[in-house]
Amino acid sequence: MKKFLLLLILLLLPFKVFALEDLVPNSASSILIEADSGKIIYEKEKDKRVSVASMTKMVAQIIILEEIEKGHIKWSDVVTVSRNASGMGGSQIYLEEGEKITIEDLMKGISVASGNDATVAMAEVISGSEEKFVKKMNQKIKELGLKNTHFSNCTGLDTDDHYSSSYDMAMIARDLVVNHSEILRFSSIYEDYLREDTDRKFWLVNTNKLISFYDGADGLKTGHTDAAGYCLAATAKRNDLRLIAIVLGEKDSKVRNSETVSLLDYGFNNVKLKKIVNKGSVVKKIEVNKANKDIINVKLKNNLNVVENSGINNKKYKFNVKVNDIKLPIKKDSVVGKIEAIYKNKVVSTGELIVDEDIEELSYLELLKENLMNVVFGKI
Repeated sequence: MKKFLLLLILLLLPFKVFALEDLVPNSASSILIEADSGKIIYEKEKDKRVSVASMTKMVAQIIILEEIEKGHIKWSDVVTVSRNASGMGGSQIYLEEGEKITIEDLMKGISVASGNDATVAMAEVISGSEEKFVKKMNQKIKELGLKNTHFSNCTGLDTDDHYSSSYDMAMIARDLVVNHSEILRFSSIYEDYLREDTDRKFWLVNTNKLISFYDGADGLKTGHTDAAGYCLAATAKRNDLRLIAIVLGEKDSKVRNSETVSLLDYGFNNVKLKKIVNKGSVVKKIEVNKANKDIINVKLKNNLNVVENSGINNKKYKFNVKVNDIKLPIKKDSVVGKIEAIYKNKVVSTGELIVDEDIEELSYLELLKENLMNVVFGKI
């Protein structure tokens, strides 16, 4: 009977969800979010500033992936390792000065083995020096709107002015998996080899052990230093629900893993992802002047989802559609606004709106011809 009453109380709790017990008693700071919406499911000291060790490298990974996406670098590009990069201590893939290695293998070294030397090598490729790259990392933090993070290096080695929080780490992890999902191709590798056809063959084994046993786990980043303790950003996906769990300041790797599993289990057992508007749905039709189309269909780019407690059904949502001023010409799939799902006067989910075809601006002659045709057929 007591268990039934406890379950009933949990189901009746309003979202956001807070556990009735501390799921992570050994953690200095922790959080659990749903990745698509960023909705907080569980939190503990989420804004506390603490050392985060190699979880720092998630911001380096964002910048690397952005450079790939922009075409500034390619996975097949070959890097010549500098003396500075090869001399990095801590976790490493044992790069040697003058060694030639691809950017793809360096990304493996960062994502799987948390290589400090690989991270510095990539910093030098992108920015010319670690110092300039760290400035880029701190600029990225500002772009993400995070208030409790500052980096003094790209590796996560302990210094007084190098810190973050579980909330900020969750938002960084969310940016990775939502906006740069190719990271999962690397973070889901459990074991691999570098320099496989040489006499310096190096075995990579993922420092994130959850991907070897936890259902749906495919990332994301571990960390450990004396000041930070044992830290982990973990993500797992089951069906359409992707969760991100952050634990910081754990006393050892076993506790780090077990408390991360507690967070993920809690999320998968207590929340669900509900689709309320389908991808591609026309949410608004707008008139456009001086264009090759009189009416533009504004569609939802991706499914609009909300996070709900598992035991709650039939919530009624209201919608607010915001379309930007349309400036011609505009390409198919360009983002032109957003839709907000509202429950009890609070925005609970947002989705991007796009146009479904290319829209061109009419030339002077085309406008003149159109006006003449309208006169002929009595439309004006």
